[in-house]
Amino acid sequence: MNEEEIKQKEEKTDVYVADTSIIIEKKVSELIQKGEIQGKLVIPIAVIAELEHQANFNQAEGFLGLEEIKTLQAMAKEGKIKFEFHGARPTVERIKGARVGEMDDLIRETAVKLKATLITGDRVQATVAEALGVKTILILPVAAREVGALAIEKFFDAETMSVHLKEETVPTAKRGKPGSWQFVRLSETPLTQHDVKTFAADATEKTKLAAGSFIEYTNPGMTILQFKNFRIVIARPPFSDGWEITAVRPVATLEIEDYKLNAKLLQRLKNSATGILISGAPGSGKTTFASALAKAYVKLNKIVKTIESPRDLQVPPEVVQYSKNLGNRDDIHNVMLLTRPDYTIFDEMRITEDFRLYADLRLAGIGLAGVIHATNPIDSVQRFIGRVELGMIPQIIDTVVFIRDGKVEKVFEMAMKVKVPTGMVEADLSRPVVEVRDFETQELEYELYTYGDQTVVVPIKKKGSSARSNSGEGVSFKYREAKKYISIYLPSTARSVKMLISGREVATLQVPRSGELKIHKKSKLGQMVLQAADGGELSFTSD
Repeated sequence: MNEEEIKQKEEKTDVYVADTSIIIEKKVSELIQKGEIQGKLVIPIAVIAELEHQANFNQAEGFLGLEEIKTLQAMAKEGKIKFEFHGARPTVERIKGARVGEMDDLIRETAVKLKATLITGDRVQATVAEALGVKTILILPVAAREVGALAIEKFFDAETMSVHLKEETVPTAKRGKPGSWQFVRLSETPLTQHDVKTFAADATEKTKLAAGSFIEYTNPGMTILQFKNFRIVIARPPFSDGWEITAVRPVATLEIEDYKLNAKLLQRLKNSATGILISGAPGSGKTTFASALAKAYVKLNKIVKTIESPRDLQVPPEVVQYSKNLGNRDDIHNVMLLTRPDYTIFDEMRITEDFRLYADLRLAGIGLAGVIHATNPIDSVQRFIGRVELGMIPQIIDTVVFIRDGKVEKVFEMAMKVKVPTGMVEADLSRPVVEVRDFETQELEYELYTYGDQTVVVPIKKKGSSARSNSGEGVSFKYREAKKYISIYLPSTARSVKMLISGREVATLQVPRSGELKIHKKSKLGQMVLQAADGGELSFTSD
């Protein structure tokens, strides 16, 4: 074959130019494998430069694209397609201008010069190229049904809440349920950096393609993905000391009825509480309870929205989820005022700006349920001190729900009164006091007030106590005196208890479903209880 014949044959060969978007999606190798494109594939050096720039900043897209380039070279060696690079390396300024179309312009110039067909996954790129007369193949992301499971899902079973992968360490998982978590080694073989990068690239690629999934946040050291019900945090140098992946998935989806709340509390949460704090330690089940509360509001035909960082609450499609990562305080404040939701779930309040946003929205009349880390029920209230004025606290918070081991352990209600603080006797020491009471028993548990230049949180000594005797297991209780009756509140799980005074059994009592024992003050038993309670000698054991 002479040179003229070779030239004529090359002119008849189809030439394709692939841009960065389609390389990252790994679609070109699929097209070649299926035989949908044949001839010559040209990769502009501009594409390599852009991928290198992304990889240098530890962005998963850069590594995905470079892996695809290696795959294409291997296919060329197998004779499946002709493959070559074209052009010169762009300037630093043009690489940095990739977001405003500088690199796309260079790639289109290559397609025009070579009279090639441009393959892209970017609708804007395709539209501009067609306007310039360039033949274009646009391949948009596949539908969610075509996206398979994540590679990291092989580490999950029905009881796995989170999986933890880090280079040079063995993979581990957190399994069980709130209150009984176990850390499990999933392998005895440490993962290499390449292993972790592969899992990260797989998760990033599939998150881009799957409907209902999105990249929540990305920077050179961290990427946060939401893939369906998986929240995936990818950390890498320089932010972390090595490549790391933490994937979290809810292990339980509950309705508010599953918490077995008494009718009085359920009525308050659904109808009258508008400033709620849901508190508890990490992994205690706060977010699960918040999701259940959101679903309950939807069933009541309320307009519900969420503020999250990241967006991982498992809520019905009627609930609109906003990302705090992608909007500032003013944006969220304005959107909430304009859209006027009945209730908003504010998940993961951490920084001062979160607390101030919560206060702003509450004072604007929006019902809020804020989720906050706290190891004790009162801790969540204390985190507002210094961030908002003391007098505002009962106006923005009316109910505190404390979750432990996936159950509602404690509920506080709050109110402001002008009074002499407990323990003080002088009338001229009267001042505004925020009272924190047990919602169920109405017993005063804490007082918040200013003392000098300090805001103090003072625990109030309780009359009831928890005790043990040799005859059975001690049962905790709350004690309250009314005008005619003594009310003793026992756990809802108790059915029959023994009453002890100074360690001696005086009665066996059946506990109603409400958990409240009512004893008339003038009865013989009532007189005994009054005397014992004053001396701290009253206790109960399981029967």
